[in-house]
Order: sequence, then structure tokens, then C-alpha cells
Amino acid sequence: MQELRIGTMVWGEEALNVIPQILPHGFECFEIAFWLSTGNTDLIETSKRLKEQLSEKGATISCLSIFGNALTGEGSNEDTLASWERLIDNAHHFGVDLITGFTGRLPDRPIEESIPRFKQVFGELSKRAMDKGIRLAFENCAMDGDWNRGEWNIAHNPAAWELMFNAVPMDNVGLEWEPAHQMVSLIDPIPQLRKWVDKVFHVHGKDATIAWDIVKEYGIHGPKTFAWHRTPGFGDSNWTDIITILRQAGYKGTIDIEGWHDPVYRGDLEMTGQVHALNYLKQCRGGSVISNPTK
Repeated sequence: MQELRIGTMVWGEEALNVIPQILPHGFECFEIAFWLSTGNTDLIETSKRLKEQLSEKGATISCLSIFGNALTGEGSNEDTLASWERLIDNAHHFGVDLITGFTGRLPDRPIEESIPRFKQVFGELSKRAMDKGIRLAFENCAMDGDWNRGEWNIAHNPAAWELMFNAVPMDNVGLEWEPAHQMVSLIDPIPQLRKWVDKVFHVHGKDATIAWDIVKEYGIHGPKTFAWHRTPGFGDSNWTDIITILRQAGYKGTIDIEGWHDPVYRGDLEMTGQVHALNYLKQCRGGSVISNPTK
């Protein structure tokens, strides 16, 4: 089943300490992520030590990620664009060909107003990446934004994807997709995945639960929470269907659990939830490999 590895996301600054502790649970790959900036991380030394840690179990690094606003370069985001460049230039040390993150956006402006700046920034980054055999993928997270305003990301709605991919029509530009971010917008993720699967370069293992009784009584702007992000195995999605769609389309990427969101399996239960999700996703993948009988 190694054509579709199941892993988890680990923060880059913590990876060398955290991965040896959780690797024995059976994680097959790791997304190494940074928030706003790669900071003072020595990427070459980190890559060397990570590969040494992973080699014992045959695990791999699936992608490198940088989450910040590369379109503004202001305040805490001043190093985000340079971090995209840094990760593209150093991806080969980690043995990966994929960098993921947010697009960024012009703060509190409608999505379409961010497209020219997106074209300028990621048009250049996609060319830089293409020259090195690297792909770029954008997470479909709204970060509490909507079509008209927000601070972080424009890549959370399929109408925005149309604008983005028309602005930067490069084969190495795609999506880091998960069902949860679409579900909390009341978008059905299954037909969406079937339509967009060829642009899905990476999948986050994160689900959601929708309380339809609350939606029907109070709507989505009332006083009660109507949706929760969940660790896979505790949410509403049929991950067997998701993996089937991915495999039917020839998906060669990984599914990396994005933890720290579940309202129940968090805190002291964080890794309990993640390991449950790991084993659940492996079962949805088909369980253990069973050799066919010889003729």
C-alpha cells in the first residue's frame, strides 16, 4: 500500500525531537511545516538528520510547507516570500518535489483584487520551482476569511481556484486539499474532489462534523457552532470514497494528518487521536497488503 503513504504534519522547529517519538506508531511519512517563516532553521542540517531518523523505518518526507501571507510581505509575514524561495531551493536535500502553503491575499479585499498580485508572486515562484523540478500546492483553508475579506488565503473556494489557475497556468501549480475546509463552508467534498482531483498534489488528513440540526434551526450565523474540524475517523467523511477517487485518478501523493483541531482528541489525547486516524486511514486504504496466490 506504499503507493499512498499515510503520515502526519510536524512543525519544522520541533521535527527532530518529535519524529523519533512518534515514528514507532507506524507513520509512513511526514509533512515538515513552518509558520510564517523558516526562521533560523538550518535546512540542510535538518534534512540530513531527518533522513537519518527516518531511514530505520523506511519513512519519508512528503512535502515542505510555509504558512503565511506571501503577497504582502508586511509585519510578521515579511519573511514568508523568502521562505517559499528557501524551501524551493532546498527541497532536494529533503528528497521532496512539493512545497505547500497559503497563497496569501490583499488584506480585507475581495479575492479577485488579489489575483494580479498572486500572478506576480506565484508566477515567478512557479517558474523558479519548475526549473528545479518542484511543484507548488495551496491549502484550501479560509483562515476565517470569505470571498470579500480575509488576511491569509484566497485558495479556499473553487471559484477562486479557477481565477488562480487561469492567472498562473503552470502544470506545477495545484492544491493541498482536505474535505474539512470545504465541509465547514457547506460544500460537498466528494463531487468536488472528483472534479478537481487532477489538480490535487497533496491531501491533508483532516475531517469535519456538521451539525445539520443546528444549521436547520439557527443557520450558520447564529449563536451556536454548527461545524467542528475533526481528526479522520471521528468526522463525517467517507475516506474510503476519498481514497478510491484519488487512486482511480492515479494520485501519487500522500495523506498527512493535520492534527491539533479536534475538539475531543486534543491536549493529552492529541496523539491518541492521531494514531487512531493513522490506523483508520490505513484501513480505508485497504488494510495490509495480501499477496495473490500463485498459479
